[in-house]
Amino acid sequence: MPPICMSRMPWCIDGPPEGQQLVFKLVVTDNAQATSLAEIVVCNSFLDAEAAAFGMFPEILPIGPLFADQELRKPVGQFWPEDVSCLEWLDAQSEGSVVYVAFGSFTIFDPRQFRELAEGLELTGRPFLWVVRPDFTSDVLGKAWFDEFQSRIADKGMIVSWCPQQKVLAHPAVACFVSHCGWNSTMEGVRNGVPILCWPYFADQFTNRSYICDIWRTGLAVTLGDGVV
Repeated sequence: MPPICMSRMPWCIDGPPEGQQLVFKLVVTDNAQATSLAEIVVCNSFLDAEAAAFGMFPEILPIGPLFADQELRKPVGQFWPEDVSCLEWLDAQSEGSVVYVAFGSFTIFDPRQFRELAEGLELTGRPFLWVVRPDFTSDVLGKAWFDEFQSRIADKGMIVSWCPQQKVLAHPAVACFVSHCGWNSTMEGVRNGVPILCWPYFADQFTNRSYICDIWRTGLAVTLGDGVV
């Protein structure tokens, strides 16, 4: 199992102490109570991904990676409508050229982080597909600023509120994945062989980053700079 800094344990999150206590209870106390009642614990992983961990806990049975929507043809894990127009946009891009940016269902950016990321994507000069949920950040920057940004990058980037991520990651135009390292996103990136630029937010995402960067070596970590990340 990868080493992890004590400050990056799943319950070490920004915010009031009550939030840390809640996550600690869920991760440590509740999980321990639940597993004590089970003969076998199944999980959405696979043996080669975490061989050392499964060796320590033989009662855990990996049955993944699971991608149920491939059979049911229904989106999973979210409630926003998917903007499938991004697939046509990807079709028009060169192979291995697009930076795909998505931070899952819960991550929230403050306005400074949001603007830094937006302008950073613009400065790369590379085509990018960016998922910006309606609640991704506050409206401090204002609609006028965001509209002006979108007009500047219209020839290079596409912004959607949600997308069919598994199809996006499987598209040959996608070169890399800027991610919060949620487990579903991690498995989808690994499955499609897409390098991941890791920007974890809370809970197991820091451990997932350690696997991506230190064990599997399929990605790189975003580092702290001027307090923005």
